[in-house]
Amino acid sequence: MATPASFVPASELLASEAAGVLPRGCTFTESDWRALAPFWYPVAFAHAVTDKPYAARLLDERVVVYRVADGSLVAAKDICFHRGVPLSMGHVEGDEIICKYHGLRYDREGKCTCIPAHPKGLISPRLRLKMFQVQERYGLVWVRLVDNGPLSLPEMKEWDDPAYLQVLPDSVAIGASAGRQVEGFLDVSHFAFVHPESFGEPDNPVVPDYKVSKTERGFVADYVSLVSNYAHGYKHLNPPGFHWHRRFEVFLPFTAKLTVHFPGGGLLHIMNAASPVSARKTKLFVPLCRNFDKDAPLEQTLDFNNQVFAEDIAIVEQQWPEDLPLDLHAEAHFPADRSSITFRKGLAALGLGRSFTA
Repeated sequence: MATPASFVPASELLASEAAGVLPRGCTFTESDWRALAPFWYPVAFAHAVTDKPYAARLLDERVVVYRVADGSLVAAKDICFHRGVPLSMGHVEGDEIICKYHGLRYDREGKCTCIPAHPKGLISPRLRLKMFQVQERYGLVWVRLVDNGPLSLPEMKEWDDPAYLQVLPDSVAIGASAGRQVEGFLDVSHFAFVHPESFGEPDNPVVPDYKVSKTERGFVADYVSLVSNYAHGYKHLNPPGFHWHRRFEVFLPFTAKLTVHFPGGGLLHIMNAASPVSARKTKLFVPLCRNFDKDAPLEQTLDFNNQVFAEDIAIVEQQWPEDLPLDLHAEAHFPADRSSITFRKGLAALGLGRSFTA
């Protein structure tokens, strides 16, 4: 039995279009979207992705991720090209995802293997899903929408070190751009004003000079000050005159790792992975690990982490313009903004517009 002629061309047209156009209703300029799409971003916790399809959104693109029979991850555009139903509504059997609407089956490479209405009919080889690169690391599922060559994930080697305790706080939905959020994470002059209830010290707002060094993936900023990283209530643990070393490692465009050196050789590593859902919506993942207090209850750590980020988000969601200005003349700067300035220059070097909207 031949496949109905009216069916195949429509499928081929949809598949062809899906490979070359921006997501429908894209909130980014085309040039910005194409500059951002080749990078890795987290879209889900690894434990949340099973053989039940998981729907996510990245750079306005609908994405479905799931595990096949051997536990491997698969990521695809979340749409069946037959009638436009999200594949995340369907289910997985073995190595195939099955559309909820008409039962079309797709293998792990995205090829349609069966049209139940015409089980013996020919299936166009172009009736296949738009597939994305996907991998699991740091307790997260990372997706890359465009493959333009090898690109490693942001680095957090301590996550796999048995000397460290790994912690995965809940993700956070932020009504702000990923650029604004990351810049806020890098900022060191707001501690006394935004975080007086958590760890900030209102009587110590001075920012000592610090060094920024460019790297292949972004830059590193080493900041040393007397501002303790202990939460209020634990400040008494801070040795008098102790110099707190905070190292920020930035992996452009939207991931940064903070390492805090505690008294006694303790190290805390926090990855700030801002995933751009759309131009002005961000999903934040913050895997962290430490080599001290490994037997302490996690509740205090999670509560403190949530408090600090909530204090930041309350500010970031109100910033205007909402978009991060890459034109350095658009906003005022002072020496404490060295990291921010380097971050904006780095985004501009990726090819993002001066009125960048991410």
